[in-house]
Amino acid sequence: MVVSVQIAPPAFVDFDRVFGALADHTRRDIVRRAIQAEEGIVELASHYPMSFAAVQKHIAILERAGMVTKGRVGRRKVVRTNLEALLVVRRLLDQYEELWRTRIDRMNELIAETGGAIDTVETKERANDDRHRCPQDRCRSH
Repeated sequence: MVVSVQIAPPAFVDFDRVFGALADHTRRDIVRRAIQAEEGIVELASHYPMSFAAVQKHIAILERAGMVTKGRVGRRKVVRTNLEALLVVRRLLDQYEELWRTRIDRMNELIAETGGAIDTVETKERANDDRHRCPQDRCRSH
């Protein structure tokens, strides 16, 4: 039985860009901080051992990926996490988890059905080699 699950991403999310943005620890931390509180870019930059410009670049990458937005609150530019995009990414990961758990369950069923004995070309060749070997005490060539 072949299990097939279609995973259709929403048109408004570029998952390659999102996962590329989230591949960096600093950017994941910025997303986390922006969920917890609206911090300005200056406040965010104070949490990291890098220049203000480097933090701005991280935020720009997250913004292009749709993971955060920047807005003005008075004179401050604050960063907010785009929770809708984060939930879409979470749903995609949940679908992949379901797909792989289904496949693992099916593999476990197959192993249980065969009693754990799975014939492969390698195991069959090894069994043939063992049958054609002479015991050392009867063979003079060893």
